[in-house]
Amino acid sequence: MMSKNIFEEKGLYFVPLGGSEQFGVNLNTYVCDGEMLAIDCGIGFADERYPGIDLLLPDPSFIDDNKEAHIGTIITHAHEDHIGAIAHLWDRMKAPLYASPFTAAILEKKLEEQGHKRVKVNVANVGDVVQIGAYKVHFVHVTHSVPQACALMIETPYGRVMHSGDWNLDPTPVMNEPTDSKTLIGYGKKGVLAYVGDSTNAEVDGYSGSESDVEIGLEAEFRQHKGRIAVTIFSSNIGRVISIVKAAEACGRSVAVIGRSLHRMIGTAADLGMMSGLPPFISEGDIDSIPHDKLLVILTGSQGEYRAALAKIARGEFRNFKLQRGDTVIFSARAIPGNEISINHVKNNLSAGGISVITPRDTANKIHVSGHPCREEIAQMFQWIKPEIVVPVHGERMQLDAHAAFARQCQVKNVIVPSNGAIIKLAPKKAEIIDHISTDLLAVDQKRVIPASHGSIHERRKLQYTGAIHVTLVMDDRGDLLADPQFNTIGLIDQSHEEELKFEDQIHDEILDLLDEVSSKNRKDEDFVSEEIRIGIRRLCQHVLGIKPSTNVHVVKV
Repeated sequence: MMSKNIFEEKGLYFVPLGGSEQFGVNLNTYVCDGEMLAIDCGIGFADERYPGIDLLLPDPSFIDDNKEAHIGTIITHAHEDHIGAIAHLWDRMKAPLYASPFTAAILEKKLEEQGHKRVKVNVANVGDVVQIGAYKVHFVHVTHSVPQACALMIETPYGRVMHSGDWNLDPTPVMNEPTDSKTLIGYGKKGVLAYVGDSTNAEVDGYSGSESDVEIGLEAEFRQHKGRIAVTIFSSNIGRVISIVKAAEACGRSVAVIGRSLHRMIGTAADLGMMSGLPPFISEGDIDSIPHDKLLVILTGSQGEYRAALAKIARGEFRNFKLQRGDTVIFSARAIPGNEISINHVKNNLSAGGISVITPRDTANKIHVSGHPCREEIAQMFQWIKPEIVVPVHGERMQLDAHAAFARQCQVKNVIVPSNGAIIKLAPKKAEIIDHISTDLLAVDQKRVIPASHGSIHERRKLQYTGAIHVTLVMDDRGDLLADPQFNTIGLIDQSHEEELKFEDQIHDEILDLLDEVSSKNRKDEDFVSEEIRIGIRRLCQHVLGIKPSTNVHVVKV
């Protein structure tokens, strides 16, 4: 833990716990004169390093260990990488919650799904200023691909910090107004100590683009396809849903929605009056009644998630909707780094069925824009708020370093690149990293949450590459076998190939030979026998197959 206790020191500190040097699992904390404010708490997607795991969570131990100092958590917007973990970790992070109306409604549903009923979320409308202990927080409107996203202008006795959340400078968004530049410019004139900001597109020149252009691009794309069209997006991208519906209407297509998370997001947006003026969606039960060239379906699964609707459809496992040769799937989303393999599996399954797959790279039509700022937008933000310090977050190390280098080009005085667990003193005096705390990831393992370094995951990872052998020996008190050795192999041979089954005969003979080599005295020692057989079997596998499987030997004395 900390060699310096920042909860006993006067000053303003920033401690990222997740989302720095990685995409997803965003969790950030500020400590001001001993009071801690948490910002966001999101999920990440697991990769092949975590067999059996779909979701990763940030480790809130730093917050958990300092509960008495934790005075509140703010969720900046309703994207899963910012909101998705709070319900899983609520028992460890209980403190007043704050969010905009749309974000609050989604958060309450997520908490209820995890069994946390009647948890109050304090609603802060865009533009509100909320006092939370030592922090005076202004919820500033920014454009993003989800409704009511907010940057936070946090006033403290030591100066103002802008925590950007996710944002861009879409000049013509399909929902709400453009980013509130007037308020940001006003704060720039007053003085901003630090900008803690989104690094996702810090390597990309220019501007992210406008959602209004996507509506035009989608309409042009839809007109090129004759069969059924399925469009996959992030479920929280309500602006994209509106663009798709308008483009489909212009092409004479009716729209259906598939995917529980999409229904939840769209339903919440409708309850808050964000979907007015659009034609009604058709139900899943009515899909088959719509001519193929008049149907468009919006569905989940843009990141290749195994259990999402698109992946199930691609595998032919979705009961209520089938795609067929001549149909088209459009990916109106970018791949989150690390998800490329899963996405390609889905694409390959679709292509094998004669279904056209269109991604933003496959068409001249603009079918996706990023919700994150590119370099010209970041430069504009620096001009508006004129921060003394820039701390890049929300990205892998390459993005953080690119953001830092660009901030220096823009003449920012002090730039600090964090890693998860860095303790950054922002004020008073020089801003610098003064210490580190240990951080980790957590894994959602079906019905439990465990450390991502948990031994069970390590063992699964080994099994992926080495397979396993389980041996049972029934022996009497003298160490003589009372029955033939029983064993089974996992992931080593193909049981349907007779030639490969001969290897099991070799294992059987090796066990008997190994036992013959054990002295009568040592045969009475169960642990000694077990270890001798384990080592010998692994040695045999290494010699014959070139691998050392996980080997377990159980000696049963009768």
